[in-house]
Amino acid sequence: MKNKIDYKLFVAVLLIATFGIVMIFSASSIWAEYKFQDPYKFIKAQGLFFIVGIFIMLFLSKVDYHFYCKKANTILFICFLLLILVLIPGIGTIRNGSRSWFGLGGFGIQPSEFAKIGLIIYVAKYLSNNKKNMRDIKKGVLPILSVIMVFFGLIMLEPDFGTAMVIVLTLVVMIFVSGVNVSFFVKIGLVGLVGIVGLIIVAPYRMARIVSFLNPWTDPLGSGFQIIQSLYAIGPGGLLGQGFMHSRQKHFYLPEPQTDFIFSIISEEFGFLGVLIVTSIFFFIFYRALNISLKQSDLFGKYLAFGLSFGIIIQALLNLMVVVGIIPVTGVTLPFLSYGGSSLLVSMASIGIILNVSRNQK
Repeated sequence: MKNKIDYKLFVAVLLIATFGIVMIFSASSIWAEYKFQDPYKFIKAQGLFFIVGIFIMLFLSKVDYHFYCKKANTILFICFLLLILVLIPGIGTIRNGSRSWFGLGGFGIQPSEFAKIGLIIYVAKYLSNNKKNMRDIKKGVLPILSVIMVFFGLIMLEPDFGTAMVIVLTLVVMIFVSGVNVSFFVKIGLVGLVGIVGLIIVAPYRMARIVSFLNPWTDPLGSGFQIIQSLYAIGPGGLLGQGFMHSRQKHFYLPEPQTDFIFSIISEEFGFLGVLIVTSIFFFIFYRALNISLKQSDLFGKYLAFGLSFGIIIQALLNLMVVVGIIPVTGVTLPFLSYGGSSLLVSMASIGIILNVSRNQK
Protein backbone atom coordinates (compact mmCIF):
# COMPACT_ATOMS: atom_id res chain seq x y z
CA MET A 1 0.00 0.00 0.00
CA LYS A 2 1.39 3.38 -1.04
CA ASN A 3 1.70 6.30 1.35
CA LYS A 4 0.09 9.68 0.84
CA ILE A 5 2.25 12.36 -0.71
CA ASP A 6 3.98 14.85 1.55
CA TYR A 7 1.22 17.48 1.63
CA LYS A 8 3.31 19.91 3.67
CA LEU A 9 5.90 19.99 0.88
CA PHE A 10 3.17 20.27 -1.76
CA VAL A 11 1.46 23.21 -0.03
CA ALA A 12 4.78 25.00 0.60
CA VAL A 13 5.62 24.84 -3.11
CA LEU A 14 2.17 26.15 -4.08
CA LEU A 15 2.54 29.02 -1.60
CA ILE A 16 5.94 30.18 -2.80
CA ALA A 17 5.06 29.78 -6.50
CA THR A 18 1.83 31.77 -5.99
CA PHE A 19 3.77 34.48 -4.19
CA GLY A 20 6.20 34.42 -7.12
CA ILE A 21 3.40 35.23 -9.56
CA VAL A 22 2.26 38.12 -7.35
CA MET A 23 5.81 39.49 -7.18
CA ILE A 24 6.38 39.05 -10.92
CA PHE A 25 3.38 41.33 -11.49
CA SER A 26 4.71 43.89 -9.04
CA ALA A 27 8.24 43.77 -10.48
CA SER A 28 7.31 43.72 -14.18
CA SER A 29 4.12 45.77 -14.58
CA ILE A 30 5.90 49.09 -15.22
CA TRP A 31 8.35 47.60 -17.69
CA ALA A 32 5.67 45.49 -19.43
CA GLU A 33 3.34 48.47 -19.88
CA TYR A 34 6.16 50.57 -21.33
CA LYS A 35 7.50 47.92 -23.71
CA PHE A 36 4.40 45.89 -24.59
CA GLN A 37 1.53 48.23 -23.59
CA ASP A 38 0.29 45.42 -21.37
CA PRO A 39 1.16 45.51 -17.64
CA TYR A 40 -0.12 41.93 -17.29
CA LYS A 41 2.05 40.39 -20.03
CA PHE A 42 4.53 38.61 -17.76
CA ILE A 43 2.04 37.56 -15.11
CA LYS A 44 -0.25 36.03 -17.77
CA ALA A 45 2.61 33.96 -19.18
CA GLN A 46 3.86 32.89 -15.76
CA GLY A 47 0.33 32.13 -14.60
CA LEU A 48 -0.12 29.79 -17.57
CA PHE A 49 3.13 27.98 -16.77
CA PHE A 50 2.09 27.81 -13.11
CA ILE A 51 -1.16 26.03 -13.98
CA VAL A 52 0.67 23.64 -16.30
CA GLY A 53 3.30 23.14 -13.59
CA ILE A 54 0.65 22.12 -11.03
CA PHE A 55 -0.69 19.46 -13.40
CA ILE A 56 2.85 18.24 -14.12
CA MET A 57 3.67 18.11 -10.42
CA LEU A 58 0.50 16.15 -9.61
CA PHE A 59 0.99 13.84 -12.60
CA LEU A 60 4.62 13.07 -11.75
CA SER A 61 3.69 12.49 -8.11
CA LYS A 62 1.69 9.50 -9.35
CA VAL A 63 4.29 8.11 -11.79
CA ASP A 64 6.38 5.41 -10.13
CA TYR A 65 9.88 6.85 -9.91
CA HIS A 66 11.37 3.46 -10.84
CA PHE A 67 10.23 4.26 -14.39
CA TYR A 68 12.98 6.91 -14.60
CA CYS A 69 15.57 4.35 -13.59
CA LYS A 70 14.53 2.10 -16.49
CA LYS A 71 14.50 4.98 -18.98
CA ALA A 72 17.52 6.91 -17.62
CA ASN A 73 19.70 6.33 -20.69
CA THR A 74 16.92 7.38 -23.06
CA ILE A 75 16.15 10.49 -21.02
CA LEU A 76 19.84 11.44 -21.00
CA PHE A 77 20.14 10.92 -24.78
CA ILE A 78 17.11 13.15 -25.42
CA CYS A 79 18.65 15.88 -23.23
CA PHE A 80 21.95 15.48 -25.11
CA LEU A 81 20.19 15.77 -28.47
CA LEU A 82 18.29 18.90 -27.40
CA LEU A 83 21.51 20.55 -26.21
CA ILE A 84 23.06 19.83 -29.62
CA LEU A 85 20.04 21.14 -31.53
CA VAL A 86 19.82 24.38 -29.58
CA LEU A 87 23.36 25.30 -30.70
CA ILE A 88 22.40 25.13 -34.39
CA PRO A 89 21.61 28.57 -35.89
CA GLY A 90 18.04 28.69 -37.12
CA ILE A 91 16.89 26.15 -34.51
CA GLY A 92 18.14 27.67 -31.28
CA THR A 93 17.42 31.35 -30.62
CA ILE A 94 19.67 33.90 -28.96
CA ARG A 95 18.53 35.72 -25.82
CA ASN A 96 20.77 37.95 -23.73
CA GLY A 97 23.79 36.78 -25.71
CA SER A 98 23.20 33.03 -25.24
CA ARG A 99 21.95 30.55 -27.82
CA SER A 100 20.15 28.50 -25.19
CA TRP A 101 16.49 28.69 -26.18
CA PHE A 102 13.97 27.08 -28.49
CA GLY A 103 11.47 29.72 -29.58
CA LEU A 104 7.86 28.48 -29.50
CA GLY A 105 5.59 31.33 -30.49
CA GLY A 106 5.98 33.98 -27.82
CA PHE A 107 7.50 31.49 -25.38
CA GLY A 108 11.00 30.15 -24.97
CA ILE A 109 12.04 26.67 -23.82
CA GLN A 110 15.50 26.23 -22.31
CA PRO A 111 16.78 22.64 -22.77
CA SER A 112 19.59 23.10 -20.24
CA GLU A 113 16.91 23.41 -17.52
CA PHE A 114 15.48 20.00 -18.44
CA ALA A 115 19.00 18.56 -18.65
CA LYS A 116 19.23 19.15 -14.89
CA ILE A 117 16.57 16.52 -14.20
CA GLY A 118 17.90 14.19 -16.89
CA LEU A 119 21.42 14.23 -15.45
CA ILE A 120 20.21 13.81 -11.86
CA ILE A 121 18.18 10.75 -12.91
CA TYR A 122 21.14 9.26 -14.78
CA VAL A 123 23.63 9.93 -11.98
CA ALA A 124 21.19 8.52 -9.38
CA LYS A 125 20.92 5.32 -11.43
CA TYR A 126 24.69 5.15 -11.90
CA LEU A 127 25.44 5.62 -8.21
CA SER A 128 22.83 3.07 -7.12
CA ASN A 129 24.21 0.49 -9.59
CA ASN A 130 27.89 1.14 -8.86
CA LYS A 131 27.93 1.52 -5.09
CA LYS A 132 30.93 -0.82 -4.65
CA ASN A 133 32.96 0.86 -7.41
CA MET A 134 32.64 4.46 -6.18
CA ARG A 135 35.72 4.17 -3.98
CA ASP A 136 37.71 3.26 -7.08
CA ILE A 137 38.40 6.50 -8.95
CA LYS A 138 39.10 4.87 -12.34
CA LYS A 139 36.24 2.37 -12.30
CA GLY A 140 33.62 4.36 -10.44
CA VAL A 141 34.18 8.12 -10.50
CA LEU A 142 35.91 9.00 -13.76
CA PRO A 143 33.26 7.45 -16.07
CA ILE A 144 30.42 9.48 -14.55
CA LEU A 145 32.55 12.64 -14.36
CA SER A 146 33.25 12.26 -18.09
CA VAL A 147 29.51 12.24 -18.84
CA ILE A 148 28.99 15.30 -16.64
CA MET A 149 31.82 17.18 -18.35
CA VAL A 150 30.36 16.49 -21.81
CA PHE A 151 27.09 18.12 -20.77
CA PHE A 152 28.96 20.93 -19.01
CA GLY A 153 30.82 21.61 -22.25
CA LEU A 154 27.63 21.69 -24.33
CA ILE A 155 25.95 24.14 -21.95
CA MET A 156 29.07 26.32 -21.88
CA LEU A 157 28.97 26.52 -25.69
CA GLU A 158 25.64 28.38 -25.45
CA PRO A 159 27.11 29.93 -23.17
CA ASP A 160 25.17 29.51 -19.90
CA PHE A 161 27.72 29.53 -17.09
CA GLY A 162 25.14 29.85 -14.29
CA THR A 163 23.07 26.79 -15.26
CA ALA A 164 26.25 24.78 -15.93
CA MET A 165 27.53 25.58 -12.42
CA VAL A 166 24.22 24.62 -10.78
CA ILE A 167 24.27 21.26 -12.58
CA VAL A 168 27.91 20.49 -11.80
CA LEU A 169 27.63 21.48 -8.13
CA THR A 170 24.48 19.37 -7.70
CA LEU A 171 26.00 16.28 -9.31
CA VAL A 172 29.30 16.66 -7.45
CA VAL A 173 27.37 16.74 -4.15
CA MET A 174 25.57 13.55 -5.20
CA ILE A 175 28.88 11.85 -5.99
CA PHE A 176 30.40 13.14 -2.74
CA VAL A 177 27.72 11.48 -0.57
CA SER A 178 28.19 8.19 -2.43
CA GLY A 179 31.36 7.55 -0.43
CA VAL A 180 34.14 8.86 -2.67
CA ASN A 181 37.39 9.72 -0.86
CA VAL A 182 37.45 13.39 0.21
CA SER A 183 41.03 13.87 -1.06
CA PHE A 184 39.78 13.26 -4.60
CA PHE A 185 37.37 16.18 -4.31
CA VAL A 186 40.17 18.43 -3.08
CA LYS A 187 42.13 17.60 -6.24
CA ILE A 188 39.07 18.00 -8.46
CA GLY A 189 38.30 21.29 -6.73
CA LEU A 190 41.75 22.63 -7.60
CA VAL A 191 41.40 21.49 -11.20
CA GLY A 192 37.94 23.04 -11.34
CA LEU A 193 39.28 26.31 -9.95
CA VAL A 194 41.93 26.43 -12.66
CA GLY A 195 39.24 25.65 -15.25
CA ILE A 196 36.98 28.44 -13.97
CA VAL A 197 39.88 30.90 -14.11
CA GLY A 198 40.51 29.78 -17.70
CA LEU A 199 36.86 30.30 -18.63
CA ILE A 200 36.97 33.77 -17.11
CA ILE A 201 40.14 34.69 -19.00
CA VAL A 202 38.84 33.59 -22.42
CA ALA A 203 35.56 35.51 -22.01
CA PRO A 204 36.08 39.23 -21.27
CA TYR A 205 32.49 39.72 -20.07
CA ARG A 206 33.12 37.21 -17.25
CA MET A 207 36.22 39.14 -16.20
CA ALA A 208 34.11 42.31 -16.20
CA ARG A 209 31.65 40.57 -13.86
CA ILE A 210 34.48 39.60 -11.51
CA VAL A 211 35.83 43.15 -11.45
CA SER A 212 32.36 44.61 -10.88
CA PHE A 213 31.77 42.07 -8.12
CA LEU A 214 34.94 43.14 -6.28
CA ASN A 215 34.15 46.83 -6.76
CA PRO A 216 30.97 47.58 -8.74
CA TRP A 217 31.76 51.30 -8.66
CA THR A 218 34.66 50.80 -11.09
CA ASP A 219 32.00 50.63 -13.82
CA PRO A 220 28.73 51.85 -12.26
CA LEU A 221 26.97 52.29 -15.61
CA GLY A 222 28.27 49.07 -17.12
CA SER A 223 29.23 45.74 -15.53
CA GLY A 224 28.56 47.02 -12.00
CA PHE A 225 25.14 48.49 -12.79
CA GLN A 226 22.96 45.50 -11.84
CA ILE A 227 24.53 44.78 -8.47
CA ILE A 228 24.53 48.48 -7.52
CA GLN A 229 20.83 48.82 -8.37
CA SER A 230 20.12 45.55 -6.54
CA LEU A 231 21.76 46.86 -3.38
CA TYR A 232 19.86 50.14 -3.76
CA ALA A 233 16.67 48.07 -3.73
CA ILE A 234 17.64 45.98 -0.71
CA GLY A 235 18.97 48.87 1.38
CA PRO A 236 15.76 50.90 1.88
CA GLY A 237 13.68 47.80 2.66
CA GLY A 238 14.21 48.07 6.38
CA LEU A 239 12.16 45.82 8.63
CA LEU A 240 8.78 45.91 6.86
CA GLY A 241 9.69 47.29 3.43
CA GLN A 242 8.25 50.07 1.27
CA GLY A 243 4.97 48.22 0.73
CA PHE A 244 3.59 46.02 -2.03
CA MET A 245 3.83 47.66 -5.49
CA HIS A 246 5.91 50.51 -4.04
CA SER A 247 9.37 49.52 -5.26
CA ARG A 248 11.37 52.37 -6.77
CA GLN A 249 14.08 50.29 -8.42
CA LYS A 250 11.60 48.55 -10.74
CA HIS A 251 11.03 51.93 -12.42
CA PHE A 252 13.69 51.28 -15.08
CA TYR A 253 16.62 51.26 -12.64
CA LEU A 254 17.05 47.51 -12.06
CA PRO A 255 17.04 45.80 -15.51
CA GLU A 256 14.25 43.22 -15.92
CA PRO A 257 13.64 42.88 -12.16
CA GLN A 258 11.15 40.03 -12.64
CA THR A 259 13.92 37.55 -13.49
CA ASP A 260 17.29 37.09 -11.74
CA PHE A 261 16.85 40.00 -9.31
CA ILE A 262 13.26 39.49 -8.18
CA PHE A 263 14.51 38.90 -4.65
CA SER A 264 15.77 42.51 -4.61
CA ILE A 265 12.21 43.71 -5.25
CA ILE A 266 10.86 41.38 -2.56
CA SER A 267 13.38 42.83 -0.11
CA GLU A 268 12.52 46.40 -1.10
CA GLU A 269 8.74 45.96 -0.84
CA PHE A 270 8.53 43.59 2.14
CA GLY A 271 11.76 44.31 4.00
CA PHE A 272 13.61 41.96 6.31
CA LEU A 273 10.36 40.27 7.35
CA GLY A 274 9.61 39.34 3.73
CA VAL A 275 13.16 38.08 3.23
CA LEU A 276 12.88 35.97 6.37
CA ILE A 277 9.56 34.42 5.30
CA VAL A 278 10.75 33.61 1.76
CA THR A 279 14.05 32.08 2.87
CA SER A 280 12.25 30.12 5.59
CA ILE A 281 9.89 28.60 3.00
CA PHE A 282 12.87 27.65 0.84
CA PHE A 283 14.61 25.91 3.72
CA PHE A 284 11.37 24.21 4.73
CA ILE A 285 11.01 22.85 1.17
CA PHE A 286 14.61 21.67 1.27
CA TYR A 287 14.15 20.10 4.72
CA ARG A 288 11.02 18.18 3.68
CA ALA A 289 12.60 17.01 0.40
CA LEU A 290 15.86 15.98 2.07
CA ASN A 291 13.92 14.18 4.79
CA ILE A 292 12.14 12.15 2.10
CA SER A 293 15.53 11.18 0.68
CA LEU A 294 16.97 10.14 4.03
CA LYS A 295 13.95 7.98 4.87
CA GLN A 296 13.99 6.15 1.52
CA SER A 297 15.34 2.61 1.69
CA ASP A 298 15.67 2.20 -2.10
CA LEU A 299 19.09 3.50 -3.16
CA PHE A 300 17.95 4.94 -6.49
CA GLY A 301 15.04 6.76 -4.84
CA LYS A 302 17.36 8.06 -2.15
CA TYR A 303 19.85 9.52 -4.64
CA LEU A 304 17.08 10.82 -6.89
CA ALA A 305 15.29 12.78 -4.15
CA PHE A 306 18.62 13.95 -2.75
CA GLY A 307 19.83 15.27 -6.12
CA LEU A 308 16.57 17.02 -6.98
CA SER A 309 16.32 18.69 -3.55
CA PHE A 310 19.94 19.85 -3.68
CA GLY A 311 19.48 21.11 -7.24
CA ILE A 312 16.73 23.45 -6.07
CA ILE A 313 18.51 24.73 -2.96
CA ILE A 314 21.88 25.21 -4.70
CA GLN A 315 20.22 27.29 -7.42
CA ALA A 316 18.35 29.33 -4.81
CA LEU A 317 21.52 29.96 -2.78
CA LEU A 318 23.51 31.02 -5.86
CA ASN A 319 20.78 33.47 -6.84
CA LEU A 320 20.54 34.96 -3.35
CA MET A 321 24.32 35.31 -3.10
CA VAL A 322 24.36 37.19 -6.42
CA VAL A 323 21.55 39.52 -5.35
CA VAL A 324 23.33 40.58 -2.15
CA GLY A 325 26.74 40.82 -3.83
CA ILE A 326 28.49 37.81 -2.28
CA ILE A 327 29.36 36.27 -5.67
CA PRO A 328 29.51 37.67 -9.24
CA VAL A 329 26.41 37.78 -11.44
CA THR A 330 25.75 34.28 -12.83
CA GLY A 331 22.38 34.62 -14.57
CA VAL A 332 20.76 31.98 -12.33
CA THR A 333 17.04 32.40 -11.63
CA LEU A 334 15.40 32.00 -8.23
CA PRO A 335 13.34 28.76 -8.26
CA PHE A 336 9.54 29.21 -8.06
CA LEU A 337 9.85 33.01 -7.87
CA SER A 338 11.71 34.33 -10.93
CA TYR A 339 9.92 34.81 -14.23
CA GLY A 340 10.65 31.98 -16.62
CA GLY A 341 8.54 29.06 -17.80
CA SER A 342 11.34 26.50 -18.16
CA SER A 343 12.68 27.21 -14.68
CA LEU A 344 9.24 27.01 -13.06
CA LEU A 345 8.22 23.81 -14.87
CA VAL A 346 11.50 22.07 -14.04
CA SER A 347 11.31 23.11 -10.38
CA MET A 348 7.71 21.88 -10.04
CA ALA A 349 8.50 18.69 -11.97
CA SER A 350 11.37 18.05 -9.54
CA ILE A 351 8.99 18.39 -6.61
CA GLY A 352 6.52 16.07 -8.34
CA ILE A 353 9.16 13.35 -8.59
CA ILE A 354 10.18 13.88 -4.96
CA LEU A 355 6.52 13.58 -3.93
CA ASN A 356 6.33 10.23 -5.70
CA VAL A 357 9.41 9.05 -3.83
CA SER A 358 7.60 10.02 -0.61
CA ARG A 359 4.60 7.91 -1.69
CA ASN A 360 6.84 4.86 -2.09
CA GLN A 361 8.66 5.07 1.24
CA LYS A 362 8.70 1.84 3.23
